[in-house]
Amino acid sequence: MCPDPAMNSVVTSPELCVIEGDGIGREVIPAAIEVLMKVAPDVVIRPMPAGWAVFQERGTSLPEETIQMARDCKAVLFGAVSSPAYPVEGYFSPIVRLRRTLRAFANLRPAQHLPVPTSREGVDMLVVRENTEDLYIGHEHTENDGQTGIAEKVITRDATERVSRLTYSLAQRIGRKKITIVHKANVLSQSDGLFRRVALEVSAFYPEIITDELYVDTAAYWMVKDPSRFDIILTPNLYGDILSDMAAAWGGGLGLAPSLSLGDGIAIAEPVHGSAPDIAGKGIANPTAAILSVAMLLRHYWSRIEAADRIERAVRQTLAEGDYTADIYSQDSISTAQFTAQICANLV
Repeated sequence: MCPDPAMNSVVTSPELCVIEGDGIGREVIPAAIEVLMKVAPDVVIRPMPAGWAVFQERGTSLPEETIQMARDCKAVLFGAVSSPAYPVEGYFSPIVRLRRTLRAFANLRPAQHLPVPTSREGVDMLVVRENTEDLYIGHEHTENDGQTGIAEKVITRDATERVSRLTYSLAQRIGRKKITIVHKANVLSQSDGLFRRVALEVSAFYPEIITDELYVDTAAYWMVKDPSRFDIILTPNLYGDILSDMAAAWGGGLGLAPSLSLGDGIAIAEPVHGSAPDIAGKGIANPTAAILSVAMLLRHYWSRIEAADRIERAVRQTLAEGDYTADIYSQDSISTAQFTAQICANLV
């Protein structure tokens, strides 16, 4: 049985490896740390480098000392990184490498109604995505003189059982009632079929939780038609990537979308938006996703429920007061620093 990472994370003075990254990561991550220090001042912050700018300076986007610090801290807050629009020899995605290196096998992406014009009432779902395999293993090649591209999809029993057990134990712990297993086993009978079988095997140990299943195309249809249908979605890597971004639209957009990747005694909190180079340095970036990612870290990894509740209530109150950054409402918008200060003022 895969242990629940939250149960392995009881620490008295937690350390946090903080990677701001590139672009607006250097603005929203400090904002999130400012809020974190208000509710958990004992957390020790360990700043470390990674990203495109680091690659340009040092020839690697994820230095070994950053990986080691992440291992030592066992908790990471990762900002956004820029990526070149053309192939660059030696460059790799630092966040993908970090997830694999730390074996952060489950990605949690909540989507909840927030008091902003772009959100939808009644939405309160969590997408749990297997984070280590599927098509994202990167096994690709071309044949026929480059005329045929082939990618390998890998689904294993061990990885599926691991993420399924985490999902069901998490649902049990936070009081969720239903899990929808999403797959395409009618076409991919050997790979998605295995994911489906193993997830259903695990579900049998949790009879108090309702389990249903949908093909991924049908799930996409319901995500658009009635997202309130979903409570928790459990799905392989690629489908989870797509469906969680769809779900984010109902939560107000990617600027408000947090995430947390969990492994055995490891957690990586990460806003899902990009580095937004077009607005970087202007002081107008929305730090909500980064701040809510910190709340997820507090709730699901450090088991500091009260601190997480305080942050989430403050974010909701700030948004309900109509204090918006420019991505939500361009007229009469406030700066990143002003928005952060208002959240800090609303912490109770």
